Amino acid sequence: MRLKIKQWLMLLMVFCGSAQALQVTDDRGVTVTFAQTPQRIVSMLPSLTESVCAMEQCQRLVGVDRYSNFPESLKNLPQLGGGMDPNIEGIVALKPDLVLVSGKSRSSERLEALGIKVVALETKTHADVKRVLQVLGVLLAVPEAQGADRLWRIIDSSVSAAAQSLPAKAKTARVYFEVSRGPYAAGEASFIGETLTRLGVKNVVPAKLGPFPRLNPEYVVRANPDVIMIGNRSMVNAVAYPGWNSIKAVKNNRVCVFGVADSEVVVRPGPRMAEAARLMAKCLETYE
Repeated sequence: MRLKIKQWLMLLMVFCGSAQALQVTDDRGVTVTFAQTPQRIVSMLPSLTESVCAMEQCQRLVGVDRYSNFPESLKNLPQLGGGMDPNIEGIVALKPDLVLVSGKSRSSERLEALGIKVVALETKTHADVKRVLQVLGVLLAVPEAQGADRLWRIIDSSVSAAAQSLPAKAKTARVYFEVSRGPYAAGEASFIGETLTRLGVKNVVPAKLGPFPRLNPEYVVRANPDVIMIGNRSMVNAVAYPGWNSIKAVKNNRVCVFGVADSEVVVRPGPRMAEAARLMAKCLETYE
């Protein structure tokens, strides 16, 4: 009898252990299995870092990329390079249970070959942001009160509130949003473009050009936007492109150049999209 009880207890322990296992399929189409919820996480993308912290799980982060700088508590963590030049040795030395990377990261296969679990997530649209939050919620096993649905409700309601705050005249504006020098624009198909659409304005860069196309500066001259927003993600000093002095937005001084801190908010697809909508709305308030 004692033997049977012992065998039953062993089976129960195996069952309980397997019940804790979880699987997620990332944006490469790769299914990653974890024996338990990851406790030591390296995040190599600022938007993913911010999402982890927004779910009140910052304490699980043991390292981040050089651009992850929000919230302030991250400044004491090891910085491990960027998406193009990750510090593989530094990442491995931290013995993470999970490394979060972008869908375009070049480090995934190298880390996996070294026995590190990697989840690659890409966010280009509002739907992507909601989905990625849900994946992180599963990975982190966060309570519903801290999870993806709560964060998305905040983002969604904040964008709606920002739209309602705009005067009717502002909603007639035709807008060009530059995400970095090139110029690289935020098209209608991007998460930035979708926010602009929800604010009620017209993006001069149509969805057919892709989420973040590189444009010829002459394209913007021909589009002749009423308002220009510049989120200086490249951190290169803004210099007027040839012919831009003839654009209505420039002639009428309706160019919003977001500072470094605000620029990081508006170009990161994550929990601070609520604040991004308010910053864009504030810029549009000048168009009356």
